[in-house]
Formats: sequence, C-alpha cells, structure tokens
Amino acid sequence: MKPYLAIFNLRMINGLQYRIAALAGVATQFVWGFMYIMIYEAFYHGFTGTQTISLEQLATYIWLQQAFFFFVLLWLKDNEIFDSITSGSIAYELCRPCGIYGFWFAKLIAHRLSGTLLRCMPILVIGFFLPIPYRLSLPPNFLTFILFLVTLLLGLIVVISLSMIVYVSVFVTMSPIGSFLIFSVVGEFFSGLMMPVPLMPIWLQNIVYILPFRLSGDLPFRVYSGNISTNDAIIGILTQILWIIGLIALGKVLLTKMLKRVVVQGG
Repeated sequence: MKPYLAIFNLRMINGLQYRIAALAGVATQFVWGFMYIMIYEAFYHGFTGTQTISLEQLATYIWLQQAFFFFVLLWLKDNEIFDSITSGSIAYELCRPCGIYGFWFAKLIAHRLSGTLLRCMPILVIGFFLPIPYRLSLPPNFLTFILFLVTLLLGLIVVISLSMIVYVSVFVTMSPIGSFLIFSVVGEFFSGLMMPVPLMPIWLQNIVYILPFRLSGDLPFRVYSGNISTNDAIIGILTQILWIIGLIALGKVLLTKMLKRVVVQGG
C-alpha cells in the first residue's frame, strides 16, 4: 500500500503546482457555465410544459458540473502512461515492487483530485452569490450533502475504472487517439455533460440508466440539487459500487492478459 500512497502524494504535489493553468481553467468554466444557463433559461421561458428538473436545480447542476469538471471529464488523459506503453518504457514499470494497475490508478486519481482542488473553490464561492436563477443553491439538507459527497467520490472511481480499460486497450491499438476519442464522445453524451439527463427523451434516458457513465456526474449533481430522492440516491450508490467492482475486475483481467503478450525490443 505504501508505494501507491507515495505515488499519490507525489502526483498530488506535482499537480498542485499548475496554479496559472488552473486560473485560466476557472475563467473558462465560468464562461461555459453562464452560457449553458442562459441557453436553458431561454428554453424554459419558451417551453409551456413541465420539466422533471427546475431551472434553479439545473443551474446548480451546471455549476457543480463546472466546479468538478476534472472529476467527470472523460477526455482527460495521462500521456505518461500512453508513452510508457507505446515507447516500451513500461519495462521499467514492470520492475517496480507493486502492481501496474494500482500504480496507474493512484496516479490518475491524484491527477484529477489536484486539478479539482485548484479549480472548484472559486466557482463554488462565486456561484453561491449569483442572482437567481444563476445561483448555486445549497443542498436541501445535511443528509443530501453527505450522499452527494459519497456519490461524487464513487463517481470519480467509476471514471478512473473506465479510463483504465481504455489505457489497457492501447496495448492492442498502440495509439491512444482512437480509443480515447470514442470513449470521450460516447461517455460525455451519456454522462449528461452535453445535455442534462432529465432533459433527454424518456427512451434515451432508459439507455443512459443502463450504462455507467451517468454515475460519475449526473447522479451526484442531481443528488445535491434535490432532483433525486434519498432512496434513489442510496440505490445509485449501490449501483456505483457494483459497477466499480465489475470494472476494476475487468480492467485487471485485461491488463494481466495484455502484459503476458508484451514484447519490449531495444537495448
């Protein structure tokens, strides 16, 4: 366990150094946040029917999405891992006294955590002082906030578990472009990053609920906003745990098979 904690700490310290890039990222997230809310505000004002999520809840959903962008971002990748696979330097990592899967997993979690810590606070603080309907609202109660934190952290593990399968696929494709392009486009759509899941047609929502992508962002953000009940949040947590167990098991099996076929050439 110590090697994994060591690489986690090192990667966290390294990630927290990029403060200027983080500030630029915060500005970008504010622009996208306001743009999305204004688009949906116009949509709500021109729509005469009822929606399963209110405009205030949707504004909270979007600001949380922007604040924890690094948690749910599916196209975020670690080029060091890709380079180690394609260049053959993975031979050095195979010599480490720890498993590659856990080693990479710790690096990826630290990378996302450090990026989120640098970006989330300005968005959250300013979001609470914005006028209605742009305001980031507080959760309905303390239990909802606890459920939000649990689903958010489990959602992060779901994203990393999915990403690990994509990294393993590079052993076969020898190029990260195709694998990550398909993964990011499909994943971001079905996770609610392009369109909030409650605004999707029912037939498309049924597909979304089958796949694991919504568990990373849509579930925790709707739990926080109060759009999902406590019972549904608990069911969502159990679903996240089951998906995590399955994805990690699949990732480890695939990685073990790929490592048996690895051939490293050179001096």
